[in-house]
Amino acid sequence: MGAKLGGGGGGKFDLGQNSEINVTPFVDVMLVLLIIFMVSIPAATVSIKLDLPPAIPPPPGAKIEEPTVINIQGGGGIFIGEAATSVATLPADLARKLNKPDPTQERVYIRAERTVRYGDFMTVMNTLQGNGYFQVALINEDL
Repeated sequence: MGAKLGGGGGGKFDLGQNSEINVTPFVDVMLVLLIIFMVSIPAATVSIKLDLPPAIPPPPGAKIEEPTVINIQGGGGIFIGEAATSVATLPADLARKLNKPDPTQERVYIRAERTVRYGDFMTVMNTLQGNGYFQVALINEDL
């Protein structure tokens, strides 16, 4: 219970000015924000499985194998290293370039120019995946 101890004119039913802060709406807003953060934080900590190579350097004197890079140019040209190819012959040319018993188990890198259309890029990706090349890495170059 509270009582108004200060004097001051005013009648029996005069409420006067209240100079105290009403904390109830502030507490309500803070509780709502707390609940929102408590619900959204577990969704933000979902982990993504990455297939990263081990961080072990090769032994000294070991021959480092150059990666196989597929270059996609803006005009529609596709190259495996320096050799030109097309989407239709890409799997056969890639298997010939890798020259391994099971070429689909090798990692293949894709580099695309900035002007390459997304559909052209996805055509190359779908062709590779359709032929069993699932270890595909993308190369990003900072400008």
